[in-house]
Amino acid sequence: MGFYFYYCKKIFNLKRVLVTVTNDLSTDQRVDKVCTTLLNDGYRVLLIGRKLKNSIPISRDYKTKRIQLLFNQGFLFYAEYNFRIFLLLFFSKKDILLSNDLDSLFANYAVSVLQNKKLVYDSHELFPEIPELVHRPFVKKFWSSLEKLLLPKLKNTYTVCKSIADYYNERYATNFKIVRNLPTFKKVEVGKLPFSMDDKKIIIYQGALNIGRGLELMIDAMEYLENHLLIIAGNGDIYTNLKERSKNKLTENKVHFLGKLLPSELQKITPLADIGLSLEEDLGLNYRYALPNKIFDYIQAEIPILVSNLPEMKQIVIKYKVGEIIKLRTPQALAYQIQTMLKNEYSESILKAKQELTWDHEKITLQNIFKNLK
Repeated sequence: MGFYFYYCKKIFNLKRVLVTVTNDLSTDQRVDKVCTTLLNDGYRVLLIGRKLKNSIPISRDYKTKRIQLLFNQGFLFYAEYNFRIFLLLFFSKKDILLSNDLDSLFANYAVSVLQNKKLVYDSHELFPEIPELVHRPFVKKFWSSLEKLLLPKLKNTYTVCKSIADYYNERYATNFKIVRNLPTFKKVEVGKLPFSMDDKKIIIYQGALNIGRGLELMIDAMEYLENHLLIIAGNGDIYTNLKERSKNKLTENKVHFLGKLLPSELQKITPLADIGLSLEEDLGLNYRYALPNKIFDYIQAEIPILVSNLPEMKQIVIKYKVGEIIKLRTPQALAYQIQTMLKNEYSESILKAKQELTWDHEKITLQNIFKNLK
């Protein structure tokens, strides 16, 4: 009986962490790894996101909650989301709030101040610098002003790479730590593509289909690549435009769109490729400082990578010798570089990087942040 009361007391004394995101939870691998790490470290975790029309059921070891909104884009979406999240957080039991990205920060900050709760902030990107805001100065100014108002007041912060951490620390005199979005170590498990490969070389892009990802350039380059196939796994704003471009360039038989896949599905598709792409354009600071998690997913799948000549991603290639940095952003030059890459050998370097670039190593920084909250 004594042990039973001790166990119950221990369970009820666990610190509660409420984690908020604006996505629908299903494909956010970074937040899932953070929540799982906190759960394994003895926290009681509730992850809160959105429920969309196409949201698939999820099952996690920690608790999840999805809220359905009336508005799903624009100012009304952000206003409704933060209002709903504020009420939910305010009236829920919690010890720690974990806000992911600027679009969820206002509600979290308000609750933390009103109820004197610890607040942790995970910045996945330079939100005001995303390409979608380049030609929307009023909206960009709003997010920049919110960032300028709130970030200097935060005490427990981390982000995805050194460049963003340095930017925030210099601009706002903050103390952002670095927790890269590294995958867990995975043994290669190969699946099947929904079409015939016919001994062709496979080039893969996985991730969001948005402006500035270099996908138009890659589709154009397929004109100059015989016996090659391009797989695009993901969805986004320019999905239809990319399909139309492939059709107009007469490369549609060389380009296959798989749509948005679950991480478990994608992990079996990626190892089938010969090269993984991350060709982001330098469209502002957010892309310039990008360190996409797909780079590390390619490494776990044991395939070489071709990346843009941007500081964070090229540093991975230089340090670990796991691929190449794009030299010229023209279709012909890109096609030639891919052909040259396929003649080179990267296996030994990739296997070494695969062992080192894992969440098991990276999560130590996260654990230290939560152990020493201010």
